[in-house]
Amino acid sequence: MGVLGFAAAVPLALVFATLSRRLREAGIDRATIGFLSWILLAYAFKFAWAPLVDRARIPYLAQRLGQRRSWLVLAQAVVICGLAGMAFFDAQTGATALAVCALATAIASATQDIALDAYRVESVAPEPERQAPLAAAYQAGYRIGLLWAGAGALWIAELAAGSATGYDARSWSIAYGVMAASMLAGTAAVLLCPDTGPAGRARGSAPSGLVDEIVRSVLDPLADFFRRYRWHAITLLALVSTYRFANIVMGVMANTFYFDVGFTKAEVATISKFYGFAMTLAGLAAGGFLIPRLGLARMLYAAAIVSPASILLYSLIAERGASLLLLGLAISVDNFAEGVGGTVFITYLSGLTRQGFTATQYAALSSAAVLLPKLVAGFSGLIVERIGYAAFFNACAASGLVALVLVAIVLRTVPDQRFSKR
Repeated sequence: MGVLGFAAAVPLALVFATLSRRLREAGIDRATIGFLSWILLAYAFKFAWAPLVDRARIPYLAQRLGQRRSWLVLAQAVVICGLAGMAFFDAQTGATALAVCALATAIASATQDIALDAYRVESVAPEPERQAPLAAAYQAGYRIGLLWAGAGALWIAELAAGSATGYDARSWSIAYGVMAASMLAGTAAVLLCPDTGPAGRARGSAPSGLVDEIVRSVLDPLADFFRRYRWHAITLLALVSTYRFANIVMGVMANTFYFDVGFTKAEVATISKFYGFAMTLAGLAAGGFLIPRLGLARMLYAAAIVSPASILLYSLIAERGASLLLLGLAISVDNFAEGVGGTVFITYLSGLTRQGFTATQYAALSSAAVLLPKLVAGFSGLIVERIGYAAFFNACAASGLVALVLVAIVLRTVPDQRFSKR
């Protein structure tokens, strides 16, 4: 499960942060880089085809591997091909083909996530107490995968470039080629893992019955959510859609910002990726420690204040230039706050779901959490072109006030949220 978590994280980093740095070095303008971040909407809409992955059979593979593993192998094969295509095409001469490969990689990666979540749950269904170590192993592997595809890719590109200055297409091709090859670890893990038993074996339905089942599996959980919360559901969805808004929008321009300010790939890999990884883990642990002691309501308020406010440190770097000391301080505060905020938000989303519909409702809520921010983030490069980095970061920080107000409204008006006031 740790290796599968690694395989889930690698493509995400390579079509997001690492790709942004590569494109900026190639001379692609910030507006275009911002628009290309819409590729990540594949992860926001994965709930739409989750029922298909759950029910539809893949010829031949399903009989040999079972329902879950067959989808995992297919998705990983497409990810590997997509990353190989991203290694082959030059960002300067084949930017369109590179973007198409990135989109295919993102869709296949989101599909892998769907099948992997189902496999993890079903693999120990008779012994639910084993879920905790599996989840822990998955999270550990996932974080290592992000570090490998973030810092690792930057380090490889830096080493492959050697004494070359400026954009070096060959070095990035080598980095993405190594990343594509590393995905084979995930495929090996799938082939070595056992089938999940009857729940995960290939299932078939008549075409009309399959369509009806898929429609019900999407609509019934959504209807339950609105039936429970009635008109309050609108307020809840507004909070979910804006709680991580500031940091998601800012994140699209982060690697582009590091390049424009003057930080090298090695500096970004060491401080932003490696050190930032450690601070994120510290924040995750702090969030898990503080929530049961201070209560979820207080932590919702605290994270809604601290996470957006941490962005102001990047505005300071934009005004003063490439200071490693300031970068280290900004990464420390931002990633720690992100870790705490992520734990708080995941805990809150989990509390909004209902047993029997947990998977679909959580998938829909987590998709809603990133849909609006990622749509707006597509314009982030255009905004930076118009107003500059400092003003952009200040605006991102100020946008956090919307979520803060919505937290207050939800905790005071939604009856089922009283559990959060402990």
